[in-house]
Amino acid sequence: MSTVLGSMELAKRNLKELIRDPLSVGIALALPLVLLLTLQALGSDDTLFLTPTLLTPGIVLFAFVMVMFSSAMILSRDRETSLLARLLTAPLRATDFVSGYSLPYVLVAIAQAALLFAVGAVLGLRIDGSVVLVALVVVLMAVFFVALGMVFGALLTVAQTSGAYALVLMLTIFGGAWFDLEEIGGVFLTIGDALPFKHALDAMRAVMADGAGFGDISGDLYWIAGYTLAAVAAAVVTFRRRMLE
Repeated sequence: MSTVLGSMELAKRNLKELIRDPLSVGIALALPLVLLLTLQALGSDDTLFLTPTLLTPGIVLFAFVMVMFSSAMILSRDRETSLLARLLTAPLRATDFVSGYSLPYVLVAIAQAALLFAVGAVLGLRIDGSVVLVALVVVLMAVFFVALGMVFGALLTVAQTSGAYALVLMLTIFGGAWFDLEEIGGVFLTIGDALPFKHALDAMRAVMADGAGFGDISGDLYWIAGYTLAAVAAAVVTFRRRMLE
């Protein structure tokens, strides 16, 4: 129980750090929303992927990349100021540190997604299938991105974290965030099929636009769940190694 309480205290501390930086939180919430409104306004009958139903999932993943960057930055700064080294002397497990650092950012990511879907609904977004399936993909990807941020923050400097952010952002966009990757094909499609971003987008869009059920998107869900578990495991292993240094 003491480790759970310690993890919650760490989560509260990181939540306070978020609250103390309202500008960053505001940008993280507002920029994806502005992008959604802008791209949707540019859409037409010839740009199917810029309609709210198909565009919103891509904007949600874009927003998650921003949360990933924020989570990586706070951890990287804690390392560079030696705060993490002091925190690691606490009687907590690696899983406690990962959950304590991750929880506030996962909550922010889910809040971002809820806001974007709400605005998308006003613009005409529809979900013909199960809302639960869409929510499942959203939560899994939120955990994936934040866990990835934990890995970057534990391994990279503040400056290097910016490079990792740019790389993941490009992979997310070219995973089909707001264009049809199937039409482009080639190496982009090959890379997209090997990464979770395209699978998440395909799953959400299939449920929302076509009313697909669990069986229809199960292949995509396995990819998403596998990457999420791998990212969480990598974050725990990385923290464990930091504790042994």
